[in-house]
Amino acid sequence: LGVDVGSTVVKCHVYDRAAAVRGSSCRKVESLHPRPGWVELDPEVLWSQFIGVIKEAVQAAGLHMRQIAGLGISTQRGTFITWHKRTGKPFHNFISWQDLRSAELVNSWNKSLLLKVIHVIFTVLHFLTGNDRYLAPSFLTFSTHQTSVKLSWVFKNIHEAEEAAKKNNCCFGTVDTWLLYRLTKGSVYATDYSNASSTGIFEPFTKCWNPTLCNLLSIPMSVYPPVKDTSFNFGSTDSEIFGVPIPIMAVVADQQSAMFGECCFHPGDVKLTMGTGGFWNVNTGEHLFASRRSLYPLIGWKIGEEVVYLTEGSISDIGTAIKWAQDIELFTNVDETAEMAQSITDSQGVCFIPGLQVSGYDPYLCASFMGLKPSTNKNHLVRAMLESVAFRNKLLYDIIVKKVHIPLQTIRADGGVSNNSFVMQMTSDLINKKIEKPANADMSSLGAAFLAGLASGFWTDKEQLKKLRRIEAVFEPQKDSEEYRPAMDAWLQAMKHSPHW
Repeated sequence: LGVDVGSTVVKCHVYDRAAAVRGSSCRKVESLHPRPGWVELDPEVLWSQFIGVIKEAVQAAGLHMRQIAGLGISTQRGTFITWHKRTGKPFHNFISWQDLRSAELVNSWNKSLLLKVIHVIFTVLHFLTGNDRYLAPSFLTFSTHQTSVKLSWVFKNIHEAEEAAKKNNCCFGTVDTWLLYRLTKGSVYATDYSNASSTGIFEPFTKCWNPTLCNLLSIPMSVYPPVKDTSFNFGSTDSEIFGVPIPIMAVVADQQSAMFGECCFHPGDVKLTMGTGGFWNVNTGEHLFASRRSLYPLIGWKIGEEVVYLTEGSISDIGTAIKWAQDIELFTNVDETAEMAQSITDSQGVCFIPGLQVSGYDPYLCASFMGLKPSTNKNHLVRAMLESVAFRNKLLYDIIVKKVHIPLQTIRADGGVSNNSFVMQMTSDLINKKIEKPANADMSSLGAAFLAGLASGFWTDKEQLKKLRRIEAVFEPQKDSEEYRPAMDAWLQAMKHSPHW
């Protein structure tokens, strides 16, 4: 079983040895917005959805639970919860990675004298030692996406959590940790290296939770779970839940899981996920590229002695914006959007500015359309939205080429928006590179299943996994990227008018 707990849906796929999907189930994740900018998930609702999709997928496959060799869990990153160690009772709902409640805290930290002092100290240390470990702190800026500042907010604002932490009774967990805890009725409290490194509180160089950062933000070190391998026997689900115990053989963060599902096993392999957000990941092998502003280092996965590092750049609000356009009836079905965009030669000067920039997160950037005219119709608006995805892909790709000194190999795309031929073709044209799209766009689920299958012996090695890959389409450059120059220049100009709204 590969279960993917994403930002918009929880999906479960049942795979056979040929990695063919035998049964599936999917449920919509309901976000809560108790205050403007706050994004939460109800833990009990998420739990019932998780259990529900597993039961439904196994039933759809015509199988019994006892026939399941193992479970792999892929989860959205940075979404977390804290709970009481003794009672298991949460102190609050899950706080989503999209949540903006820490915006004021982020602003005050980024303007603080202390942070400027830290920058100077680590810049000098990096200069004197040449050690890349000191590079990231020399650039350190906080953003609302980071788990660290939101966790600091919890201990400043939720008295029960603060009191429990003082008595060593507070547990912190990302979605994977909390699911493991629930599935094993409290007997397993752990996370894996991919999820830990995605919180920004875990130091990928030392492979430890970062005491300096926790000290800085007044977060007690006692709250963190032990960190295990990604492909690993975490124990079995309590037999009461599914009738029989099911071995939990992998937990992994969703982008790293998609990378594994795409078989991006070699340095220079690139994975482009376009889902709720957009993520470019480059396999950097044994080398950890220190964060240089818009790119950040992550642990891809750890399997035994093997540790694979990734460099990642992200784009916010891709699927979110497209879903909003559907909600206000710019189109009925997402499948129509490529056709709508292709039905006109250009967007007639209309530019779409998404909610967040490609780099240098500004929580106050306004999402907007610019350049509207009396002749503007739905097709122009849709094309402008899709173009903004391709333009942001181009910006991020250029940053990666400039800063990651590894020759880029194959580029493989996945995620719901990768089904859009307009976005895929335009991205290929702009970056002047071939992009492969797999037959199955649900790579996070497949990656989790692959990792679980390796741990349980269901599949023997990565070479076998590579042979199971199915490519549905290959997009090759068809236009010179210069043909897009006027439209992209206008879009960049529009972007400059939107910050700090």
